Amino acid sequence: MIGIYLMGFVILVSGVGVLGTAISYAVRPTERKLELMRPLSLAAIFAAICSTSVGAATALKFASDSAALPPVHNLLLAGLSEACVPLFVAFAFLAVSWLLVALGLHRRG
Repeated sequence: MIGIYLMGFVILVSGVGVLGTAISYAVRPTERKLELMRPLSLAAIFAAICSTSVGAATALKFASDSAALPPVHNLLLAGLSEACVPLFVAFAFLAVSWLLVALGLHRRG
């Protein structure tokens, strides 16, 4: 279920911000808008990786709960799901950090 919220974050915050800035740049190109595109693009990339990793972790966790699998496979899947968590956390921080950098660049100019 958390993957849905992260997908919304990726689309609404990162994706719409990048698209809006790109449209604005296409209509009236300035160095300031191009400068803003770089951190917004990074934020969108990091948010997408974050969302993908938490989705993979969730899918692996649900697969590890299956009674039809041998115990070894359950442990492997559970371990793989836990291995995705650091990716989720790191890329979530990077996405938010680069959004803040973009905000700072926007306010500076």
